[in-house]
Amino acid sequence: MPGMSEEPRNSRIQRQVMQLILDRGLRAGAPLPTESELMEDLGVSRNSVREALKALQALDIVDIRHGYGTYVGQASLTPLVDGLTFRALARDDRDAGALAEILQVREVLEEGLIRRVAATLTEAELDRLEGVVVRMEAAGRAGRPFPELDWQFHELLYASLGNALVPQLLGAFWTVFRRVCGARGRPDDPSPGLTARRHRDIVTALRARDVEGAQRAMAVHFRGIEARAVRESRALG
Repeated sequence: MPGMSEEPRNSRIQRQVMQLILDRGLRAGAPLPTESELMEDLGVSRNSVREALKALQALDIVDIRHGYGTYVGQASLTPLVDGLTFRALARDDRDAGALAEILQVREVLEEGLIRRVAATLTEAELDRLEGVVVRMEAAGRAGRPFPELDWQFHELLYASLGNALVPQLLGAFWTVFRRVCGARGRPDDPSPGLTARRHRDIVTALRARDVEGAQRAMAVHFRGIEARAVRESRALG
């Protein structure tokens, strides 16, 4: 079939461009060689170079700035977010499974991560978490949702790990869940007051250096969101 040899060739050129970036130690924002230079370095046609660069742009590995040139991209998780969002929205609107899958992955990650930080969080770090919960509680009393505070809490919780991938990965799943809920017109969390209490429970366990308790409180938090998503799906069905 005519397309069968073309696809591996394009993939191979993409890998060659990525290897060139790695071999030359080019960092995000650095200019790539020109199309002509890439043609010469890789021994391929201009059209092949352009197709490879377009594919790598979709992955945020390169950044094509028309009129300026091509640069090394941020290699962010944006393609993952877009792909997972589409995957979830492509399923039946009444199917809560797509939302449950996203939540379950994030829950597994956070239950494991909280064990790592529970015994090592400093008092100053706990105080910062406490400050976010106090603001949550104030919003909860007023009946106001607080998605940004929710994300800030989870981001602060794992900051001491010093792992840059953790907030990016958790943020990707958080963004996908909120996008899907927004597109389907569903609430993405239990009531603000209940959500604040669940975060308070997490901090209380962390203050007591209760690793198991913190893990349980995190599980309760996520399963409450999942149960809400399932109820909303059934109501819409």
